[in-house]
Amino acid sequence: MLLSQYKTDDGRTQLVARHGSEAYDVKTTLSLYEIAQEAIAQGVSLRDHVLSLGLNGAVDLEQLAQEGRMLPPLTHPDPAHLHLTGTGLTHLGSASTRAAMHSKKPEDETDSMKMFRMGVEGGKPANGVAGVQPEWFYKGTGAALVAPGAPLPSPAFALDGGEEPEIAGVYIIAADGTPCRIGFALANEFSDHVTERQNYLYLAHSKLRPCAIGPELLVGDLPDSVEGTSRVRRGEEVIFEKPFLSGEANMSHTVHNLEHHHFKYDLFRQPGDVHVHMFGTATLSFADGITPQDGDVFEIEAVPFGLPLRNPLAHRPLGRAEPLTEIRVVS
Repeated sequence: MLLSQYKTDDGRTQLVARHGSEAYDVKTTLSLYEIAQEAIAQGVSLRDHVLSLGLNGAVDLEQLAQEGRMLPPLTHPDPAHLHLTGTGLTHLGSASTRAAMHSKKPEDETDSMKMFRMGVEGGKPANGVAGVQPEWFYKGTGAALVAPGAPLPSPAFALDGGEEPEIAGVYIIAADGTPCRIGFALANEFSDHVTERQNYLYLAHSKLRPCAIGPELLVGDLPDSVEGTSRVRRGEEVIFEKPFLSGEANMSHTVHNLEHHHFKYDLFRQPGDVHVHMFGTATLSFADGITPQDGDVFEIEAVPFGLPLRNPLAHRPLGRAEPLTEIRVVS
């Protein structure tokens, strides 16, 4: 089952369920956040709960996407209680791109390569024990989550704004603090790779950018191998197109190991909070020398996830002198 949300003519959030090629309004006025909370409280599967509500008439999701009415598949009523995070160096092949960004000499073994090697050796432990912890980063709250089709704004101080095609796990924390996986979605973990390349310690700065997920949420297990395509469109021209691979067959960590090392922190087990946790990638247009321009459209697609995730870049002029942030002193 694929679930999504769109904005109705009267401004309400409408939940949609897709079976195969057909998508239908779910007979509810509640959002996915509210429906999922009900399923968690009742101890039933989200799929069964959605089907128990019933389905209305068919809807054209592609048309809704063209009209700019698609919403992120899961949000929180208070954006401050939605957390955007992720892991890096988790995919087979991901280390080569990162190492090239930070290596001074070909023979250097960068910290990135060391971290990747640790994952290969210990990221898929047996017998249900915790494996090696991955690299982890923070992107922000729900205030940084952009709807499918909406522009990804790159701030004036940014040196770059580039796509990262990924799979994200989407979670709600139950009343007893247990993380509940709602599903998986395509994600564009938009980042500033030029800033990151200056110094690896700038990685945290480079990740404080908006991102997008969806438009549809896959309910159920993540396929062992996900084969997708990442593109950058400039007008009518495709200036970048490359496959990306995800799923555990193409990863150096299990999804459960990545989830464990995120949710082992009490901070991330607060009842009612929503988490969007991105699992990393090995494909970047930046690695192929692409410099995205204002208006370029990032397009990420993979068959199990329904509609492609498309977002244009809204890049403010680069190189502008920035005034110091105004600070009000209250004493």
